[in-house]
Amino acid sequence: MEKLPLPADDDDNNIGTTESEVDCYSGQEQSSSEPAARAGWNSKIEYFLAQVGFSVGLGNVWRFPYLCHQNGGGSFLLLYILLMLVIGIPLFFLELAAGQAIRQGSIGVWKFISPRLKGIGYSSCVVCFFVALYYNVILAWSLFYLGNSFQYPLPWEQCPKEGNVTGKHKAFKQTDTRCYYIVFETSTISSFLLFTPVPECEKSSPTSYFWYRKALDVTDSIDETGSFNPYIVCCLLAAWTIVCLGMFKGIKSSVKVMYFSSIFPYVVLFCFLVRGLMLDGASEGITFMFYPKLEIWADVQVWRQAATQVFFALGLGFGSIIAYSSYNPKNNNCHRDAFIVSSINFLTSVLATLVVFAVLGFRAKLKVTACVVGNLKDLSEQVRSGFVDKTLMPDFNYSDPSSVALKNYKEWFKQYGNMVPGNLTDCDLEEEMQKGVEGTGLAFIAFTEAMSLLPGSPFWSALFFLMLLNLGLSTMFGTMEGILAPLTDRFKTLANNKTKLTIFSCIIGFIIGLLFTQRCGNYFVMMFDDYSATLPLIIVVVFETFSVSWLYGADRFLDDIEVMLGWRPSVIYKYLWKYICLLAMLGLLGATTIQMLIKRPTYVAWNEDKASEVTMEYPSWALAVLAILIIFAMIPVPLGLIHAMLQDRTKKAARDTEIGQYRIVSTDDKCETPMNDMSELDQKNSTSADF
Repeated sequence: MEKLPLPADDDDNNIGTTESEVDCYSGQEQSSSEPAARAGWNSKIEYFLAQVGFSVGLGNVWRFPYLCHQNGGGSFLLLYILLMLVIGIPLFFLELAAGQAIRQGSIGVWKFISPRLKGIGYSSCVVCFFVALYYNVILAWSLFYLGNSFQYPLPWEQCPKEGNVTGKHKAFKQTDTRCYYIVFETSTISSFLLFTPVPECEKSSPTSYFWYRKALDVTDSIDETGSFNPYIVCCLLAAWTIVCLGMFKGIKSSVKVMYFSSIFPYVVLFCFLVRGLMLDGASEGITFMFYPKLEIWADVQVWRQAATQVFFALGLGFGSIIAYSSYNPKNNNCHRDAFIVSSINFLTSVLATLVVFAVLGFRAKLKVTACVVGNLKDLSEQVRSGFVDKTLMPDFNYSDPSSVALKNYKEWFKQYGNMVPGNLTDCDLEEEMQKGVEGTGLAFIAFTEAMSLLPGSPFWSALFFLMLLNLGLSTMFGTMEGILAPLTDRFKTLANNKTKLTIFSCIIGFIIGLLFTQRCGNYFVMMFDDYSATLPLIIVVVFETFSVSWLYGADRFLDDIEVMLGWRPSVIYKYLWKYICLLAMLGLLGATTIQMLIKRPTYVAWNEDKASEVTMEYPSWALAVLAILIIFAMIPVPLGLIHAMLQDRTKKAARDTEIGQYRIVSTDDKCETPMNDMSELDQKNSTSADF
């Protein structure tokens, strides 16, 4: 039987129809027990704030700069733009158009387009729930750092001191570096309290120590669970409370928060950009950032990383794009919206990259300068001791290290450094910039350390973590909408109790999220971030593209868009959806799967004794958890297929039974169904009897 076209917008009363009404619309009025008509945006600005706020998240700040720097700088940008134009924007447009046309969440949209693939929507909801669990923990960490930013000096600027007492007094720690010893005098003994830096902090850095020991109090591996961190538990409760209050009345309440949460990060980024460009070393940082390396185009892994970043930067597969678009009027130009939102997303990533590497360039320049000064002091001592041949000495004035240019030192070290005894290093600026520039290492260690070096560091620290909090909140609102909107569209009972559903979802999220507040919780966050969403979301988008372009039909989908917009998009989208996007997503799926199979998944752990990060393999039980997460996220797709096939078989059997029971009576009137024939005959018989 031929599939019906996408629903038209002839009557505003049809906006709030549930999924069953979409499948077999009868034109009857909604009963009083059904939910009210579907909500809508008050203005186009609200819609843009919501879409941009969801797509622009923490990944734009701490993932994109790292990938751009590691994979060829300007060359990676060109590759990213190419993949966004060929894959990202067409798929983004596809989700926008589907949501706007069908006016449902992800469950209703994919059930309408292909009933046998209705499980796609449920898989999107499951992945959204996984992401919401660990994403809100990152907001809790931001709240913790934000609260600690309102003190001077910042608690991560210097190592705490550990007191050791000679006598009966116990050792204790204190953070005031101005005191180095205290004398205790009693009637019997005199005790000395000597202050020395905490060894773990002294071996690493104040920011690393504060992050791993004070904030997380992390264990040495994922096998060691440890107790709950009370500070992070309280911050997690606060984060879920903020999300619940923001989502309390659906988009009507969340969009009010987005007026601040979506705009404020740009104000902060521009402030950091202006301040960062004024710092010594900013130009070196930006130069290293955008220096092109064209040879990376031949590396398959770079293409995989670029495609993955495009995929996650736009938020494809989550269902949030569909949910937000479903609140638009039918004649909204979603084609233009796809280009605008994608462009804003890309420009935000570039802006964040400029900020990050301007500030990190300043940090790296200070560290490298200190390295040069230390090396030249060692060199001067060796010269005085007669251990260095005078022919190896540099031409510059090494007796005044602070006046030596980094370029001159590097040229000398490249030529004579290996001939000089001692532990002199090349003090490489690029190597220093690569330390801790991805993910939490960028936000909570590298960038935090750079801000502590700025005048007025508490102000910049509070500004930065408030920005992270707002970036995360906007994304969390979109993620939660990707869960709540499809469920309320699908089930009338939930639609009538949406507020209770929102509160219940947040409570469940907080309870399960306590897993991440253990001392080993950071390792579970990395596990969920790296594996729980990546593979399932790619599979979801593959099925989405296949169902629209092949099952429903790309031409028919473009016909429906033409009816909706009043003009027909280019035929190039047909070929992009059917071939280019689908093959690219299948290639990405294959590359990701192969990488997971040939290389055992690893995570970065903090070793307390070494006071450094170490890469460790996940234990067997953790791999089993990973497999369960992926299977649980994807199981709705085959279950939906089986359920649809059983329903089709049941309906066919029921029709065969009805045909065997009833004999269709031919009349002069045109009839469509046996039940209509019988009702019309009854009316005629009753009329004849009355006559």
